[in-house]
Amino acid sequence: MVDFKGKKILIAGVGKSGTAAFEALFHSGALPSVYDDKDIEWEIPKLFAKLSALDTPMYFNGKPVPDEAWDFVISSPGVPLDLPFMRAAARRGAEIIGELELSYLLGRGLYAAITGTNGKTTTTALTGEIFKNAGRDTVVAGNIGIPVLPKALKAADDTWLITEVSSFQLETTRDFHPKISAFLNLTPDHMDRHKTMERYGAAKARIFANQGAEDYFIYNADDESVSKLAAGSRAKNIPFSRKHELQTGVFTRGGRIIAAAGGQGEIDLLGEDELTIPGKHNLENALAAAAIACAAGIKPNVIGDSIRHFRGVEHRLELAATIGGVRFVNDSKGTNPEAAVKALEAVGEGIILIAGGYDKKADFGAFAAAARGKVRTMLLLGETAEKIRAAAALAGIADIQVVHDLGEAVRLGFELAEPGDTVLLSPACASWDMYTDFEERGKHFKQKVEELRK
Repeated sequence: MVDFKGKKILIAGVGKSGTAAFEALFHSGALPSVYDDKDIEWEIPKLFAKLSALDTPMYFNGKPVPDEAWDFVISSPGVPLDLPFMRAAARRGAEIIGELELSYLLGRGLYAAITGTNGKTTTTALTGEIFKNAGRDTVVAGNIGIPVLPKALKAADDTWLITEVSSFQLETTRDFHPKISAFLNLTPDHMDRHKTMERYGAAKARIFANQGAEDYFIYNADDESVSKLAAGSRAKNIPFSRKHELQTGVFTRGGRIIAAAGGQGEIDLLGEDELTIPGKHNLENALAAAAIACAAGIKPNVIGDSIRHFRGVEHRLELAATIGGVRFVNDSKGTNPEAAVKALEAVGEGIILIAGGYDKKADFGAFAAAARGKVRTMLLLGETAEKIRAAAALAGIADIQVVHDLGEAVRLGFELAEPGDTVLLSPACASWDMYTDFEERGKHFKQKVEELRK
C-alpha cells in the first residue's frame, strides 16, 4: 500500500483508465493535475466541467505541462513514455506508473493476468466465465475495456480479478504481482512504440517478474519466443499446447482437450469439436483458459461445461448479420496482421475483406500472402490503405479497391458479395486514425450493416 495523501500527481491521459485514476487519487487526498493532447472542453464537456469545478490544474489541447517535481505520473496506456514532459518528470524523480500498478497498490483481490499479442480478450472473457460458473467472486477487467481500478477498490481479499493486460500497461508496473499469469503468444505489434521485438517481449514478460514459487505462470509451449521468456519465470510453470502432448499442462490428443498434473494422472475436459468459437487460435485460447482454471483449483466438469457454452466476445469474429445469404463478420479486434490472418483462417474462402487503419509500422507481407486464395475482393481504408494495397498486389491479389470510409466499404462489400460469401471486417490495424478504439469501429460496422436491411 502507498499513501498518496498530499502527493503531487500528474495524470497523463483522461480516457477510461485516466479518469478512474483521477477519481481514486482525488478521494485519497492526493493533489492531481491532468494532461491530455485532446481538447476535452469540447470532446468530454462533462469531465471538463467537473475538473474545472474542483479547480484541477489542466493541460489540454497543446497546453505545455510545466517542468515540476511531480511525486508520481500516472500514465494511461495510450500515452507514450518518451514524450518530453514524461522524460523531464522522470529526470526530476517522479515515479511513472500506470492504472494497473495503481490498482495493485490501492486495491485488493487476487489477479489472474493475461497477456499476449493476440487472443487476450477472448481468453480473458472465457476465463471469467469459468471462474463465475465455479462460484468464485469474479471480476473481468483491464484492457478488455473495463478499468481495473474501480473494481480493485471494491474487491475483497478473495475476489478474482481476471485481467487482460497489454504491453503498454505492463511497462509501467513496478510491484504488480498476479497470483496467476498467462502469456499467450508473441508476434510483431506496436513497433511504433516498442521499436524492437526484444523490448516488446520484455514489456510482456513483466507479467511474471514479481511472481514466486507460490504463484502460477501459464504459457504457450508452441510459441518459441514465449517459451524462451518463460525460462525466466520463478513461478510454477504450466504450459499449454495444441501441437504436442505434455507431461504437465493442458494439451490436445485425438481431438480431445486433456489436463495433466505431472504424474498425478490425466483428465479429459472436452472434445475440440465441442467448442463453439471457430479457429485454431480459439482452441489455443481455450487451452490457456483451462490451464488458468486448473491452477486456481476449479473442478474439471466446470471447466469443460464453461468452454462448451462460451459464445465468444463482441468484435472478435462476431457474426453481425446474415443478409441475402451474405454473412457479415465483425473482427474489429483484429488490430494487427497476425490477428487478421487468424480471422481469415477461421472464415475460410469467399471473403470480401475490409482492412486498413492506423499505421503501427507493421509488415503486411504475410497478411497479404494469407489473403491470397481466400479473399475475392479487398476493400482498404485509413492510413495504411496504400501500404496494404502494395503488399496485396505483390502477393498476387488482383481485386483491390480503396474506399473513403467504413460505410462505403460495407455498401460496396454487399454489392460485390454473392450468397455464401462473407464480408469480413478484420482491419489488421489499430483504429486510431478514424476511431477512438476498436469497439467504436466495430459498433460503426454493425450499424452500417443494419442499415442495409432498410
